[in-house]
Amino acid sequence: MKEFLSYGKQWIDDIDINAVVGVLKGDYLTQGPAVDKFEQKICELTGAKYCVAVANGTAALHIAVQALGIEEGKEGITSPNTFLATCNSLVYNSLKPVFADIDNKTYCIDPEQLKKKINKNTKVILPVHFAGQPVDMATIYDLCKKNEIHIIEDAAHAIGSKYKCGSMVGGCKYSDMTILSFHPVKTITTAEGGAITTNSDKLYEKLKVLRTHGITKDPKQMTHNPGPWYYEMHELGFNYRLADLQAVLGTSQLGRLNFFVKRRREIVKQYNEAFSDVEWLTTPYEDPKVFSAFHLYVLKVDFNKIGKTRKQVMEELTKKNIGTQVHYIPCHTQPYYQKNFGYKTGDYPVAENYYEGALSIPLYPKMTDQDVEWVIKNIIGLKN
Repeated sequence: MKEFLSYGKQWIDDIDINAVVGVLKGDYLTQGPAVDKFEQKICELTGAKYCVAVANGTAALHIAVQALGIEEGKEGITSPNTFLATCNSLVYNSLKPVFADIDNKTYCIDPEQLKKKINKNTKVILPVHFAGQPVDMATIYDLCKKNEIHIIEDAAHAIGSKYKCGSMVGGCKYSDMTILSFHPVKTITTAEGGAITTNSDKLYEKLKVLRTHGITKDPKQMTHNPGPWYYEMHELGFNYRLADLQAVLGTSQLGRLNFFVKRRREIVKQYNEAFSDVEWLTTPYEDPKVFSAFHLYVLKVDFNKIGKTRKQVMEELTKKNIGTQVHYIPCHTQPYYQKNFGYKTGDYPVAENYYEGALSIPLYPKMTDQDVEWVIKNIIGLKN
């Protein structure tokens, strides 16, 4: 029986394992030098001046919004086609979450729809680089600069991706901050983990404090300093630190990032060639001017044409040991957002139409060509 093919999966090798074992045998499991090294490597990759590694991508979003110091009750705008952590980060900070509909080709936030949502209360935009495809950041940057609005890029899917200008996502060319995620289904993993990049000295210092209970030991920031034991709490912060054994795994994984992205794109090419002429399937669009690391491969399926529901399709593929998932249920359709903010089904029709046909199929670098062929064969065989 063929091994189960998840929609996404980490690839841990002996180099990764030995790196983690080295930390386990060393003096620091956490709060040691491995985190600094990991942050430095992310800066080298992205071109950002600073990086703050944290416990997960949600933590990154939470304190990135908090670091901006936006007045309670103001608004932030994001995409309805994202994981709930993105919009939740606004709610965590007592901001009103507002959504702007997506582009029907890229499935990313549509700058034209975004323009319609901006008002005097809009203080931050969180564009989401969905599935690895960079948003049209140049347009959004110009729009926000004109209106004095902050930008936090949600690049949880997009480490290794490049903008239209050719620079790396994460370099904050178009934003105050960019957040990354290193969950096992992402392009690289630290098991759980995330990071925030920025080019702002002020935000960097704020993020470091928020990551560690709001505490500083920096003599330059303390009101007084009676001795080496002393620390001060300047913010209401959190325990969002990343451990050294996670950081060293991340550093090891970064060494294979280019290979991981290359293999992902090879698999995407195989899928596109196989599915492009299938009338009931729509393959993912990639803007020819950008470079996507392809965290996800999302097919749009016309379930009516094959006479099956999405549930039936997913169950049928599971029996063939092919895992699938749906990315994402539009945030505004969730009961919490409807109850607390008055959103309703029908508010964002492009995102809702996309959701009705969305199906993420296996995409991860450890897949063999035979695995890819198996997925292709069974996807096409759904209509029989």
